[in-house]
Amino acid sequence: MEAILEPWPWYVAGPLIALTMFLLLWFGKEFGMSANLRTMCSAVGAGKKVKFFDFDWKSQTWNLVIVLGAIIGGYIAVTYLSNPIDIDLNPNTVATLESYGWDNVGKSLVPPEVFDLTGADAFKSMAILVIAGFLVGFGARYAGGCTSGHAISGISNLQLPSLVAVIGFFIGGLIMTFFIIPLIFG
Repeated sequence: MEAILEPWPWYVAGPLIALTMFLLLWFGKEFGMSANLRTMCSAVGAGKKVKFFDFDWKSQTWNLVIVLGAIIGGYIAVTYLSNPIDIDLNPNTVATLESYGWDNVGKSLVPPEVFDLTGADAFKSMAILVIAGFLVGFGARYAGGCTSGHAISGISNLQLPSLVAVIGFFIGGLIMTFFIIPLIFG
């Protein structure tokens, strides 16, 4: 009989995140995933062409290990620790997405209506991913960091700009959810 796996409760996951942040602060490090793209670009020589990438990327190698750990951890979680049941979505969300023509809402963490690059909607899906990727990259650079960097590291350092950025991320998410997605799929 296969064990049913449940997500870790907040009282386990939350303190683990806090412990991780404490250790990073203790060692004078800041957490953020978008900074790793700059590090990777610098490592392959982008600093020769663009001044933004011209820095000592080797000092950020520790952060690349975090990315590798996130990739490996994500793979392990999905492959070995996921409970293959439907996602428990709000019935209103299911009805709204079905009204956009989405099939099998809640059956997958990665909806094929957005991420499937085959068939008639391949161009639309690719365009959405490219535009979204550009906007996320631009937004992370313009905000001076990504959601994880500001929300976890910046706020734990009591940085007011991080609080403002996180509020902006939430406002952007709400605008996307209630205005832009209905325009794209409605």
